[in-house]
Amino acid sequence: MQADIVVKAVMVGLIFATAVTWTVWLAKTIELLKARRNVRTALRELANARNIEDALRQVPEGPVARLLEGAMAELSLSTDRMDREGIKARIASRLQQTEAAASRRVAFGTGVLATIGSTGPFVGLFGTVWGIMNSFIGISRSQTTNLAVVAPGIAEALLATALGLVAAIPAVVIYNLFARQISSYRALLGDGSAEITRLVGRDLDSGTVLVQRHLAAAE
Repeated sequence: MQADIVVKAVMVGLIFATAVTWTVWLAKTIELLKARRNVRTALRELANARNIEDALRQVPEGPVARLLEGAMAELSLSTDRMDREGIKARIASRLQQTEAAASRRVAFGTGVLATIGSTGPFVGLFGTVWGIMNSFIGISRSQTTNLAVVAPGIAEALLATALGLVAAIPAVVIYNLFARQISSYRALLGDGSAEITRLVGRDLDSGTVLVQRHLAAAE
């Protein structure tokens, strides 16, 4: 409480950064758990679906449902084209865009962890330097090297350093953890896109009623 105002500001900032880190950890952990559970359920439904119509009825609302909607939207827009391979390529492109958007959405907010992890030690170091500088100022004013004179500044410096590490280390660990989980989530979305592509290709090649209705609109 008797620290210099600058060191106090550094400490408060680092404490706030620590609170932000754990808030992001809690929020993103819950979000990722729900998202991955939803995608896994949707993948099971896709595996059981015989065609796009079955998939649309069975897949729960979520990222994979949006992939299906994107595929159906592109299929509808492509009814003036009879080239089935071209339709498949355009649907694959639409799926990639939707998949990338879902990945960006789930990764939103994790960048702050990288910022805290990279800047926290340097902010703490700034408080350390300031505290040591105050110690030297105290020595020059008192004309003595008595420990009672330099101890307050040294204590400020050590506490600022400790808080910098407390803020940075969990942020780096949590960021790396989320990076692996988001990569796993993207892989699940990729599996969903691949399954949808197979269903669309199967429907196009077999000429199901749904695909025939879309293609007939071009005639």
